Amino acid sequence: MPLIDITDLHVRFGPVHAVRGVSLSVTEGEAFGIVGESGSGKSTVLRAICGLAPTSAGSIRIDGQTLTAPRRPAFYRRAQMVFQDPYASLHPRHTVDKVLSEPLAIHGFSDREARVERALNDVGLGHGFRFRFPHQLSGGQRQRVAVARALILEPEILLLDEPTSALDASIQAEVLNLLDRLRSERGLTYILVSHDLAVVSHMCERLMVMQHGQAVEELARADLQAHRASQDYTRNLLAASEGFSRAAP
Repeated sequence: MPLIDITDLHVRFGPVHAVRGVSLSVTEGEAFGIVGESGSGKSTVLRAICGLAPTSAGSIRIDGQTLTAPRRPAFYRRAQMVFQDPYASLHPRHTVDKVLSEPLAIHGFSDREARVERALNDVGLGHGFRFRFPHQLSGGQRQRVAVARALILEPEILLLDEPTSALDASIQAEVLNLLDRLRSERGLTYILVSHDLAVVSHMCERLMVMQHGQAVEELARADLQAHRASQDYTRNLLAASEGFSRAAP
């Protein structure tokens, strides 16, 4: 049985049909990628899993249990999301300590001190960052705090919405390596949304390509790396990604 199972998912925002009949399954410990251009619906799939986007049809199951709306607190113990923009996802007037302590308080953890310290160490920041404000951190440090916040409840699933796209290239690599290490150490399951095929190829064993709210095709990492795509849209994405790489300094 897959850990995450989505069947015929539809999401509408008024007249906009953002996700159209998407189905996917992810096994425990797997990293699964969703790629596509802006507006393809890929981030909306993640938001639907979290209950942040309205599901108009279809089902989302975790361990065989259909998720209800609104999501129950137990869901957020199992699954957490890391958002795209580290500048927007942290409250500017909250210290790192408050950012990390808040979910522990909401879920009734008593060992908050130890968990905050461990979370900071796990993402390579340490005690010296605990009482800093977001404006005192670099973009990469802010995203590490966002990852620490997602991990502090010890979830099984991380939903990663373009987690490095707002960062400089050198910092992107650091954050991706951090996420890779944490998945290996903790046996985490990832769904990673990205427009960057190189990021998905590095992080994910399988991926789904989306266009106009629909799934175009699924590929294994080896198929992506060998350019064994069956659909023209996917081949065009690969060609565009390769051309950008060649042109980059």
